[in-house]
Amino acid sequence: MGALRRPFQGVLNILRFNWHVYVLALGIVTILAAASLRLEGPLRLVVVTTVVAIAAMTLTSLLVSCYVYDFSGLYRLDWLDAIPRHPGARMLNIHAGFDETSPILRARYPEAEWTVMDFYDPVKHTEVSIRRARKAYAPAAEDIRVSTHKLPVSPGSIDVAFVLFAAHEIRDEGERCAFFSELGRVLKPQGKAVVLEHLRDGPNALAYTVGVFHFVGEKAWLASFAQARLRVVRRIKPNPLLTCFILEANGNAS
Repeated sequence: MGALRRPFQGVLNILRFNWHVYVLALGIVTILAAASLRLEGPLRLVVVTTVVAIAAMTLTSLLVSCYVYDFSGLYRLDWLDAIPRHPGARMLNIHAGFDETSPILRARYPEAEWTVMDFYDPVKHTEVSIRRARKAYAPAAEDIRVSTHKLPVSPGSIDVAFVLFAAHEIRDEGERCAFFSELGRVLKPQGKAVVLEHLRDGPNALAYTVGVFHFVGEKAWLASFAQARLRVVRRIKPNPLLTCFILEANGNAS
């Protein structure tokens, strides 16, 4: 399944979709480095230290991303062993306008009946990286455009719903709770929702510095799940910087 991805696809996409961040960092480093040549004493040391720090943080974030998305085995999906294979299972993959995972999920669960949905709304979900990703990788023609407030699925009809690297694009807390309530509505009584995200936590702050504020904190996720009456039945760490919440609309947490 890893062969469905090109070498270094993860880190190259980060550069492609967020190039403005790296251009800005390069510009600042260049200006400060040039300015340091005209400075002397303690001020020059401060400027040079700043240049080194910005360059180091930028390079670190790219190296970490390369590990997370390209070398950690994330897309082999071995961490999804908790989701069993059942012939005829109804599975749903929901993305935010950029879908890297459907082909890999279909390959892992070929016996399932698949539906793919796209909740991207350019009015609500305004991150420039998503607009670039959507332009570079157009959603499949069969993907169903949906609202986060309404999924066109019958109640209690889905065995597993995947929301991988997508839910954090719902920046508004009320909209996020409404979305998870819809997930709870469409799941079978023992159905699962699989939510994979970076967290706004210490390890991700060290890796991505200010970029960590694009992520959502664990407390906020848990509050959204609770308000939607979804239980966390299991947490999985595909690698040290990612957290997968396995949710149920019913059942006991373990």
